[in-house]
Amino acid sequence: MRTNSLIIKGINSSLSNRTGQWSSRQAEIDPKKCIKCHQCFLYCPEGCVEILEDGKNVRVNKDYCKGCGVCAVECSVKAIKIISNL
Repeated sequence: MRTNSLIIKGINSSLSNRTGQWSSRQAEIDPKKCIKCHQCFLYCPEGCVEILEDGKNVRVNKDYCKGCGVCAVECSVKAIKIISNL
């Protein structure tokens, strides 16, 4: 059986491919719910969650987020949602 699919290999592969440009889903952090534990930063397989200059707040780099949902699963307070870009 033959399928037509795109495979991006390797850790941090989205950083060289700007995955967020074509991904149909992306992570969105609710700053009011976020407790600044940085678990999302630690678990993001693509390194798309960034700690801001204040050392506390985080943001998702939308250019590279592929919407895999790992950060949302690991967030203990459910401050992260995976939203559709469609």
